[in-house]
Amino acid sequence: MTIQDKLTSLGITLPPVAVPAAAYVPFVQTGKLIFLSGHIARREGKPWVGQLGLTMATDEGKAAARAVAIDLMGTLAAACQAAGKSLDDVKRIVKVLSLVNSTPTYTEQHLVTNGCSELIGEVFGPVGAHARSAFGVAQLPMGACVEIELIAELA
Repeated sequence: MTIQDKLTSLGITLPPVAVPAAAYVPFVQTGKLIFLSGHIARREGKPWVGQLGLTMATDEGKAAARAVAIDLMGTLAAACQAAGKSLDDVKRIVKVLSLVNSTPTYTEQHLVTNGCSELIGEVFGPVGAHARSAFGVAQLPMGACVEIELIAELA
């Protein structure tokens, strides 16, 4: 089963690459590694605003992180295409770094980030098993609840 077949079976259509909101590019390839810039959570095309532990619960944060994973995979698909490859040529999802907009007392950033990690694992299988960091931060651009970046290796 191809990656596209897996996405289709999950009812996921990958979005096009989002236009950067500041002075950066959506991805950079060096050697076989692709570095994806941070993607903020979006709902209905707008920043998914909220702060975990204050205006959002863990389950909603996890859903936001899952939405970020879909956007990340869309950008990864574009990066693969730019390299003359496809998502099926991803050898490994190397690392995910997650920033969770949360109160100082909130301690479930790792559970929020599972929304991203679990979907990547479901889509990529063993290739999707990755190293990961999840941080609580005081604020994110545009008030977004979650921002996640990703590093992948091409075959």
